[in-house]
Amino acid sequence: MTTADTSNWVMATPDHVNAFLMAGVLAPGGCVGPDGEVDLAALRQVLAERVRAVPRLAQRVRPAGRSFVWEPVSLDLAHHVRRVAAVDGLAGFEARCARLVVTALPLDRPLWELLVVPGVAPARAGIVLRVHHAMADGIAAVRFVQALMDPDAVEPTEAAASLSAVPAPADPTDAGGTGPARPAPRGLRSHTRAVASGFERTTAFLRRAVPPPALLGRVGHRRRVAFVDVGLDDLAAGAEAAGATVNDALLVAAAASARSALLARGEEPPDVLPASVPVALPHRGRSGNAVGVMLVPLPAGGGGYADDAGSEDADLAGRLRRVATLTRAAKDEARSRGTYELTRTRLGTWLFTRLARRQRLVVMFVTNVRGPRRPLALAGARVERIWPVAALGGNVRLGFAAISYDGALRCAAHCDADALDAAVVGRTLADELNRIAGRAHPPGDPLRAPGQARGPARPT
Repeated sequence: MTTADTSNWVMATPDHVNAFLMAGVLAPGGCVGPDGEVDLAALRQVLAERVRAVPRLAQRVRPAGRSFVWEPVSLDLAHHVRRVAAVDGLAGFEARCARLVVTALPLDRPLWELLVVPGVAPARAGIVLRVHHAMADGIAAVRFVQALMDPDAVEPTEAAASLSAVPAPADPTDAGGTGPARPAPRGLRSHTRAVASGFERTTAFLRRAVPPPALLGRVGHRRRVAFVDVGLDDLAAGAEAAGATVNDALLVAAAASARSALLARGEEPPDVLPASVPVALPHRGRSGNAVGVMLVPLPAGGGGYADDAGSEDADLAGRLRRVATLTRAAKDEARSRGTYELTRTRLGTWLFTRLARRQRLVVMFVTNVRGPRRPLALAGARVERIWPVAALGGNVRLGFAAISYDGALRCAAHCDADALDAAVVGRTLADELNRIAGRAHPPGDPLRAPGQARGPARPT
């Protein structure tokens, strides 16, 4: 295992299920009957062929002295692809996903599973793919999804990228399989800068960037998840009008949601809500986890929020511009500094997990992954919607994950239900994203419906 993958393996504890979850909805067709029932035998038969192209899907983790290695095993698809109890509509599906994010994956098998969930919607079937972070981060998890989908529904460039980005088996010539090949030796000045950078980022955990709001604290096992969709073209255009990107728009909406959650508790939000945002590194090697960390101090004070009486669109544009300025600088820095220094060794990861439970450097996680541009299909069934759900970690009680898919940005808010109201978080996230999307068509534009932006704020 690479050092980054080992770090994510070590981070998993009984009270922290370090897994990435992707929820979706299948339409009738192929393995899905007209009533929404799924032919599991047909689905497993199709997947049996495709997992051969992704060796990591048939490997488990095995200790090897003081390190860990990936070990090929016989894959039991009857366990990894199975039906679970039906849910009652979309709300029931959200609740099921909230329980799954705190349900551990069996560690003696390959670290993934695909669950079929009936009852999501009439004549529809839900699916939930869970992947341990030791196997993949969000980007690699999307590649896993694409590798399992019907090849005719994946664009040729995406199909090539999906397999090239999926972690490959360990290279036996790679120094014991503990990491990628060593880089070329660096000069004294470069080494000194790297040591100083690592020291600064390590001591940052001790910095008190924010007071201890309800967003931080012991994270309980009772979770809530809320799904939100918004039209991607309008959102991109609305953000671009302020010199921002879709990712900037998501960050602005996440800050507004966190602010609303604090107000709902009767707590005054701080002026700044720092967010931790993963940034893909250009050279991933064979690791399933190769990301830098971008810290963005999101503005939460001032006006321009949906709950402000008489707020003006200029205030929203101002927040978009401020966040865009912050992310442009922070993204380049995160990529230049690479993975977090403490997570590059097992001892450092142990220290990282303990510091993370007491830190005040960030109050939320926000991740956004670029997904397929057109609809996917699984065993002949069209994948109508997908939503990623990221894990919470440390003492952070709120996280947002999003993916662009089939003309929409599809988001999931994940929070500790004992501390925060998921209904408030989800409603504010939808309202704020639609306010940004509405900037693409100002009042009076014939393409805009009265009082709303194009694109649903919630799935229908």
